[in-house]
Amino acid sequence: MRLIIDSHLDLAWNAVSWKRDLTLTLDELNRRDGRLADCAARGRATTTLPELRLAGVAVCLGTVLARTPHGKSMIYADMLDYPTQEIAFASGQGQLAYYRVLESQGQVRMLRTAADLDTHWQQWQSANEKTITELPVGLILAMEGSDPIVDPAQAQWWFDDGLRCASLVHYGRSAYAGGTGDNPDAPGLTEQGRQMLKQFERLGIILDLTHLSDTSFFEAMDQFTGPVLASHQNCRTLVPGGRQFSDEQIKMVIERDGVLGVAFDSWMLYPGWQRGPTIGDYTPRHVVSIDTVADHIDHICQLVGNRNHIAIGTDLDGGFGSEQTPSGLDSIADLQKLNNILSGRGFSNSDLDGFFHGNWLRYFHKYLP
Repeated sequence: MRLIIDSHLDLAWNAVSWKRDLTLTLDELNRRDGRLADCAARGRATTTLPELRLAGVAVCLGTVLARTPHGKSMIYADMLDYPTQEIAFASGQGQLAYYRVLESQGQVRMLRTAADLDTHWQQWQSANEKTITELPVGLILAMEGSDPIVDPAQAQWWFDDGLRCASLVHYGRSAYAGGTGDNPDAPGLTEQGRQMLKQFERLGIILDLTHLSDTSFFEAMDQFTGPVLASHQNCRTLVPGGRQFSDEQIKMVIERDGVLGVAFDSWMLYPGWQRGPTIGDYTPRHVVSIDTVADHIDHICQLVGNRNHIAIGTDLDGGFGSEQTPSGLDSIADLQKLNNILSGRGFSNSDLDGFFHGNWLRYFHKYLP
């Protein structure tokens, strides 16, 4: 089993908004979760804390996720959207409180510095299959969309709370930028967004480029000189649409020493994937397999001529479950299947270590405080 660093999991959102007890085994969580019927993902979760350990996920970026829509977009309104940023801030602080209580119980370990990461990684490396089930999962605090930061000056507050990586927007528009699904003719960064980037630079908060509209992306890359990454991002050449990055954008991220975490959402792997209120409205799972993820990995590697900037950023608990994952991936532990899949595509042992954890390990060792 190769150890994994996963650059995007919405653990606290799942616990606080979906009301899931992530300390349960995956089978038990789905047994309880399946009693609810508010969306197709119920009873089909792929991720819990015990399952992360079984998967070998030693470290993840654990998000805070709460939105204040600036426009018409109301994605997952009942579990995600709030009418003001002040309320989004309160929700985000509640999610942070969840991570803190998990840390007090030994379930997770908050990693605030490069030294924290190194110490934690050494502990996982020295563990065996039995003791690994007792270790805390390392968590680097991230934010998906910055609406919980009420204004740019408050970024200092969040940094002191442990925030190390943040994106400016999720879907639609935030107070700071245009995001996925925003009008292509709409402006990019707002003045507040430009001020936020200055705060990120000053504090050393890593900018996550995922979910930026094209206009916002290029403006951010022009104005922000700090470290960048793309936490859960696939290729527009293979799956058209604004949610994916173009080849030009991928090259720009890598030219800035960034890493891209490939996402495992079938909507991002299969052109025209359909979702709906009931499971019968979904595109059948069999049309896309876990092997399809390797197509995006291959494309990025071929595009830039090396395998040093591609990694794992699953988003496997991002508002969907196994109804929207590739066939062959019913649990986050199924990530280990990529070992043989990528080996069959010419990845060496060193390449595989880089993809599963090494590229992120190098990156965060360099850019965490």
